[in-house]
Amino acid sequence: MDQRGTGLSTPLTTSSMLQFKSARDLADYLKHFRADSIVNDAEFIRVRLVPGSGPWTVLGQSYGGFCAITYLSFAPQGLKQVLLTGGIPPIGDGCTADTVYGACFEQVAYQNEKYYKRYPQDIEVVREVVNYLAESEGGGVPLPSGGILTPRGLQLLGLSGLGSSAGFERLHYLFERVWDPVIVPGAPKKISFYFLNAFDNWLGFDSNPLYALIHESIYCQGASSRWSAQRLRAKYENKFDAIKAAGEGRPVLFTGEMMFPWMFDEIHALKHFKDAAHLLAEKEDWPALYDKAALNNNKVPVAAAIYFEDIYVNFNLVMQTVSEIAGIRTWITNEYMHSGLRDAGGQVFDHLMGLLNGKRPLF
Repeated sequence: MDQRGTGLSTPLTTSSMLQFKSARDLADYLKHFRADSIVNDAEFIRVRLVPGSGPWTVLGQSYGGFCAITYLSFAPQGLKQVLLTGGIPPIGDGCTADTVYGACFEQVAYQNEKYYKRYPQDIEVVREVVNYLAESEGGGVPLPSGGILTPRGLQLLGLSGLGSSAGFERLHYLFERVWDPVIVPGAPKKISFYFLNAFDNWLGFDSNPLYALIHESIYCQGASSRWSAQRLRAKYENKFDAIKAAGEGRPVLFTGEMMFPWMFDEIHALKHFKDAAHLLAEKEDWPALYDKAALNNNKVPVAAAIYFEDIYVNFNLVMQTVSEIAGIRTWITNEYMHSGLRDAGGQVFDHLMGLLNGKRPLF
């Protein structure tokens, strides 16, 4: 199914959300797009679609896995089996976003190190781009979309560039064409339109603004996120300050799956939703997403692919949650990254089904 707000399920787009008359109205609408609501939708569909309203098997990839754990918590009667791929959330009370980012900044720094080891020539290229942007009027250059590319905005390329199987290559090839060739002697050096347009398309927030708006709220139960990634970044700013790194001759580090308040100033597709984003970041009364008691007493067969070097879902935090889910069978691997299901879907699916059906060892 297309989860609410995506695909053909009343998609939330940069144009459709402009129908709301106020930021408060939009924020109140968006609070119904988390895992609890998605599970309710799934149950509504299941009893009408499955013969005899019987239970069904679900596969949760990434955030879909978060939703599956919510499903196990509140509607296990609807589940026959659960397959998880790169999607096991922290289930602590309050807002666990701080814990997530505290772990993820370290993992992202490690992925940057691996990237630059593979493409050491990009260290100087990225530094040169950062210096160019920092020295430009207004601290950046205009994007075709109407936004602005700044040094901190450039770092957002790590969101997909550092975490998928072909991400390193895509990132490297993107920077191969960052500069316009000088075909007229004496012409000034400029970032190419190709690069600027590719940057806009890379982020994808024009077609998926929901991702930026409610990302941190998926970690909240009875507490606000208060722009967790921005607050935690301050602790690691010595590593992640792009302008400082370029000025000191150090590699510029890209960031990972992190949403920052300044994105709603610099990314054109998000500008209209800045006030709503702030309201969501301050919202405290988020309902519960998980029930530890139910997970401790789980009776539904569950198999999970856990990617050891996943930059989106931290391994150590995943294993803490695994210890709370009774009967879960895990497959821990560094053969795949977060995109394992997309890259090798047949192999991943078969391995997980083998765990559930007793055809693979459980240790």
